[in-house]
Amino acid sequence: MRLPRRQFLRLAAGAAALPATPRLARAQSYPVRPVRWIVGFAAGGPQDIVARLLGQWLSERLGQQFVIENRAGAGGNIATEAVVRAPADGYTILMIGPSAAINTTLYEGLSFVFQRDIVPVASIMRTSNVMEVHPSFPVRTVPEFIAYAKANPGKINMASAGSGSSQHVAGELFKMMTGIEMVHVPYRGAAPALTDLLAGQVEVMFDNLTSSVEHVRTGKLRGLAVTTAVRSEALPDIPTVGDFVPGYEASGLYGIGMPKDTPVDIVDRLNREINAALADPRIRSRLVDLGGTILSGTAADFAKLLAGEVEKWGKVVKFSGAKPG
Repeated sequence: MRLPRRQFLRLAAGAAALPATPRLARAQSYPVRPVRWIVGFAAGGPQDIVARLLGQWLSERLGQQFVIENRAGAGGNIATEAVVRAPADGYTILMIGPSAAINTTLYEGLSFVFQRDIVPVASIMRTSNVMEVHPSFPVRTVPEFIAYAKANPGKINMASAGSGSSQHVAGELFKMMTGIEMVHVPYRGAAPALTDLLAGQVEVMFDNLTSSVEHVRTGKLRGLAVTTAVRSEALPDIPTVGDFVPGYEASGLYGIGMPKDTPVDIVDRLNREINAALADPRIRSRLVDLGGTILSGTAADFAKLLAGEVEKWGKVVKFSGAKPG
């Protein structure tokens, strides 16, 4: 029996729509149980703070708990591996921070390939570092610092939170682009490095703005410049390094990822919800207070940004010869 053309087209269209119907329903109902949000650093750090802030917002909005789970160690690699091995069902997500792009080159023999095994879901923000010196150090600007370093090669001690940390590679990029020499002094974390800088035991640090902003505001440290391409709202009177070293930019990219093969509809749903959170004035204000610049966009946008960071910091790691601390 031959069907009338109009009836045939209507049935064909309905059949074509069938595969999309379960996906749409799955995305609309997600999540139906608690979601584990894995953070690769200890509670109280910048990544943990951001995850808990957004996790609470998502829990209230979606009616399911986003439970923060801290898996510290190996520069965040332990957390990444836990997410890589998790089911690709949308119920385990990874907090992605600056170390993710650095670790791709810094560590050898990892059991995963970050860009292959983690699907970028949504960007959250960029954070700046601040190039800062002890007030007793005899420079007040970036050009003065460069001139002093060239006149005193190898006599400036640069503190960092450890080999391959964001503070370390920001400083190495500065060395690479200015041709100066500094002695890298790695610490076991940012806190002890900052303590020695405040005591004048080391001369300079490219610290995360989040942990140093109050020291700069109160004059305990002298901020020479921020490392992002534009000035920070948290320290609007301080110039950028790029104002004096054209092309210099070093920032921390924050976002979330999921295991590869996570259904696209779930990735898109969570991307939309994260962007909705970033549009909330309360969330925006809190992230700016942390020294962040809001970075909303699609999952594809975030993937492109991550690829650029991996390439950029790979070059710096190779230049510096950095090894895991």
